[in-house]
Amino acid sequence: MVIVMKLNSSPEQIENVNNRLQECGFQIQMIQGVKRIVIGAVGDRQSINTSTLETMPGVEKVLRIMKPYKMVCREVRGEDTVVQVGAAEFGGNRLAIVAGPCAVETKEQLYAAARAVQKAGATVLRGGTYKPRTSPYSFQGLEEEGLHLLAEAGAETGLATVTEVVDEESMRVAARYVDILQIGARNMQNFRLLRLAGQVKKPILLKRGLSATVEEWLMAAEYIVSSGNENVILCERGIRTFETSTRNTLDLSAVALVKTLTHLPVIVDPSHATGKRELVGAMSRAAVAAGADGLIIEVHPDPSMALCDGPQSLNPEEFDELMRRLHPLAVAVGREI
Repeated sequence: MVIVMKLNSSPEQIENVNNRLQECGFQIQMIQGVKRIVIGAVGDRQSINTSTLETMPGVEKVLRIMKPYKMVCREVRGEDTVVQVGAAEFGGNRLAIVAGPCAVETKEQLYAAARAVQKAGATVLRGGTYKPRTSPYSFQGLEEEGLHLLAEAGAETGLATVTEVVDEESMRVAARYVDILQIGARNMQNFRLLRLAGQVKKPILLKRGLSATVEEWLMAAEYIVSSGNENVILCERGIRTFETSTRNTLDLSAVALVKTLTHLPVIVDPSHATGKRELVGAMSRAAVAAGADGLIIEVHPDPSMALCDGPQSLNPEEFDELMRRLHPLAVAVGREI
């Protein structure tokens, strides 16, 4: 349920409500809105008389949340959550552009990509260092060596950094180097990893699972937020369907839908969704038109030499052209880039 406090409620009144809820076994989350303070409470509603709760000083009203995802739903927070990471803003008026290679391969490759995407207008550098691959014989990433390089490239270019983590150890190590931790599609329902993500002091980029429903995706975000980390960025990256013409099927309707269901920011990965570089531009523009808060795009200095995902990676010139074409569209939908 949600307890909406009055505009003039005092800190003491808010603390009294919190104490009452905790005594009844509720997990609480304070939400400081633009106009008022809201207290999100998750627990057994039978353990407390909501009518009595409404009579407590400072309480305006008590609302019951029907959705299974309590903390991330719109009923808890009407305003959009904005996750600020360096110069990048996820969920605000400015579109967040995340770009870089699928995998960190060499210092030269990463620095060339970082400088190119920074020059074109990206604010976050992506680079895989722990690579969950379908084949055990495929390139698995440079791990901590790659994290060193990613941190150095980010520092040189002024870009925030993001990399995927796959287990508790990689999360612990990566948190020392990068600004954002990504939980990939294959781990979206790794519930232990989600709880651990709720305990770190880093924003989490949560990709939608290969065949996950919207509710399952939001429930995964609920694991993170309910464990203490409110800085979650959702990422639609295509889902698995019967269609084989593209790598996945980009579900842009989910972007528009999720924006009505949750206050969390939502970005789109057109690279993994399509698997074809010639489709990345069109789907990037479509994502912005659908209301996405940003994009994550694979960019490699020489895609033909990439150790993974070369066919879906843009080269620096193609990325620069995409950014130029996104500008007027962003303005048309009331956003900045």
